[in-house]
Amino acid sequence: MTMRFLGDTAVLTGRSLRHITRSLDTIFTTTITPIAMMLLFVYVLGGAIRTGSDSYVTYLLPGILLITIASGIAYTSFRLFMDMKSGIFERLRSMPIARSSVLWAHVLTSLVANLLSVVVVVLVALLIGFRSSAGLPAWLAVTGILLLFTLALTWLAVIPGLSAKSIDGASAFSYPLIFLPVISSAFVPTDTMPGPVRAFAEHQPVTSIVNAIRALLTQQPVGTDIWIALAWCVGILVVTFGLAMNVYRRKIT
Repeated sequence: MTMRFLGDTAVLTGRSLRHITRSLDTIFTTTITPIAMMLLFVYVLGGAIRTGSDSYVTYLLPGILLITIASGIAYTSFRLFMDMKSGIFERLRSMPIARSSVLWAHVLTSLVANLLSVVVVVLVALLIGFRSSAGLPAWLAVTGILLLFTLALTWLAVIPGLSAKSIDGASAFSYPLIFLPVISSAFVPTDTMPGPVRAFAEHQPVTSIVNAIRALLTQQPVGTDIWIALAWCVGILVVTFGLAMNVYRRKIT
């Protein structure tokens, strides 16, 4: 059964990846907003923002990477919605394949697509001055956090992808996720914010994730931020995975 699931998931993932290779513009579309925000903050607002860091782009990059992922998962929801409406799900259900492999194929495709988008954003950041002396272990840790964050948000994207009534509804859920890093430590230190805003910023998941990635890239002590970040990612992943599978079971019965 396990080998069948892995084989079916690999085949369906290949199908989804081929769709992306035929429309690479989707990768660049998801990077336009994050790159535009990065350029705006670095070249227009960066001179007026005091972060205690010599390089504002280095301070800014972790938050921009999370915005990139939040933008990219909207396409996962969109692709799921289109498969539901086009009848692909019904056709696949009539075949002798593992049912959950259909969802996992979309999830794995999301991981690959978002990884490519993140690489594009990092390359642009390097062009405008981002530098990091972090070693391989730190970069692997950053990659692991980003992949876990992507996985958690992708399973969240599965829910509207399966249950939305329109294309706009399938992707609209991502807008608050794109905005969430703005009210965090992604752009400015939280101690510059007024009381209620600061309290929210310091206790929402993005801040701990941003702080952990920033510390790893600048070779600073990570402290408890990395454990809080991992706890948030795993907690969101567990909840969204359970909800997504419940919605999927209702859809296919």
